[in-house]
Amino acid sequence: MESSAGKGSRGAVGRTAVGLVLAAALASGGVLPSHDKLTDDEKVEILRGLSAEYAKAKTYIPRSKTPLEYDMDGSWDKGGWQRMAQAGVAARVGDQIKITHVAFEGDKLVLEINGGLKSGKKWYDHVEVGMGGMGRPVGNGDYAASTGTSIAIKFHKPMENLTSDEIKKVLLPLMDFDLRTATKLYSETLTPEMKKAVAEKRVTEGMDRDQVKLTLGNPTRKYRETKEGDDLEDWIYGQPPGKITFVTFKGSKVVKVKEQYAGLGSETAPRSVVP
Repeated sequence: MESSAGKGSRGAVGRTAVGLVLAAALASGGVLPSHDKLTDDEKVEILRGLSAEYAKAKTYIPRSKTPLEYDMDGSWDKGGWQRMAQAGVAARVGDQIKITHVAFEGDKLVLEINGGLKSGKKWYDHVEVGMGGMGRPVGNGDYAASTGTSIAIKFHKPMENLTSDEIKKVLLPLMDFDLRTATKLYSETLTPEMKKAVAEKRVTEGMDRDQVKLTLGNPTRKYRETKEGDDLEDWIYGQPPGKITFVTFKGSKVVKVKEQYAGLGSETAPRSVVP
C-alpha cells in the first residue's frame, strides 16, 4: 500500500508538472492574457467563424511585412495601400482569398490572408479544410506564400461582445463573405453524433484534428512526446486562471480528453514543444 507521503509527493510532482506547462506557455506568449475583454467562448466562436473562411476581395490589397491597418468603421489608408504596390499584390478585385490565421492583440484583431507574407512555401501547404492549421491540405491554387499579407482591425478599445458575423460586417468594404465556406462544407460531412458534439463544443475520443479544430478552434499550445513507442501529441486549450483542456492524439485520432483548472494537480508531464 502506498504511503500518504508517497501520494503527497506524487501530487506535488503533478502540481509542478502542470505549473511548468503553464509557465512555458505564458513565457512564449501562447496563453499570455491579451488586454481584450472577450470571453473564452467568444474567442472560440470568432476562431471557428473566421478561420479557413473564404471571401472575395472587393478592393486592392497589397502585400506587407507588417499588418495593414484597417479601422473598425470600415475606413483605411487607401492611398497608402496603393503606394505599397511595389511590394506586390496580395489580392485584386474579385480574387478569392482565405483567412489562414486569427490573432487577438488587445484592441486589434489580426487576420492572416493566404498564409501571410512568408517566403519558401506555398500558402496552400499549410491551409486545410476545416478550421485551418491542421488537417487535409487544400492544395487548390498556385499562390506562393509570399503573396499573402495580414490585416489588423483596430477597435480603439479593448475588444468585447464581438461575434464572427459582426467582424465580417466590419470587413465588408474589403471583402465579401457571401460564399459557402470551407467550414460549412466540412460540417456537412459529419455524422449526426459528431455534429452534436461540435455544437456542444465537446471533444470526444476518436475525433481527428479537423474535428477538434472545428469544435474548439486553434489550440493555445501543443506538446509532443514518444511513450512506449507511440507518438503522442497534446493540444492544450485555455488560460489561467480557469479551465484547461488537454486533448491527446495518438496518430491522427484523439485518445484522451482531460479537463482541469489551473493550479490543481495533474497527471500530465511537460512535453517537448511542437514547432
